[in-house]
Amino acid sequence: MPSFDIVSEVDKHQLTNAVDQVNRTLTNRFDFKGVDAEVEMSEFSLTLRAESDMQVQQMVDMLRAALIKCNIDPLAMEVGEEEQSGKQVKVGVTLKNGLDKELAKKIVKIIKDEKLKVQASIQGDQVRVTGKKRDDLQQVIAMLRGKELEQPLQFNNFRD
Repeated sequence: MPSFDIVSEVDKHQLTNAVDQVNRTLTNRFDFKGVDAEVEMSEFSLTLRAESDMQVQQMVDMLRAALIKCNIDPLAMEVGEEEQSGKQVKVGVTLKNGLDKELAKKIVKIIKDEKLKVQASIQGDQVRVTGKKRDDLQQVIAMLRGKELEQPLQFNNFRD
């Protein structure tokens, strides 16, 4: 029976490339000359550090552009609040990796409301969709690509 998985993943290697790109850009930009600014990464959370809030906002924009270049959807990026600590301004950025329960339930509900001949089940941080016909599964993929969800989705593990 044909099936596929709906996941939301961020490629760790591409994320590292994007962070390195931003740090290289910071050393070369004229408006950041002599400024103590950098992007630090640990797992899927980033810390952007600079001397003013305007510079931090520019760094967020540079990070968004670098993520797009590395084929990571910027919807996965969740920007936190600015923190002032002494001479530094910090912003935490987390990247959503995996589907949370509420979004998985919402996806299953969307699929069931379409009344297609497929079954959707939540399996951990992914949703598995199975059906008798490959065309039905392709309809589900096309329908979900058209929906505006708060997280980017990938469709993998397609089996006949």
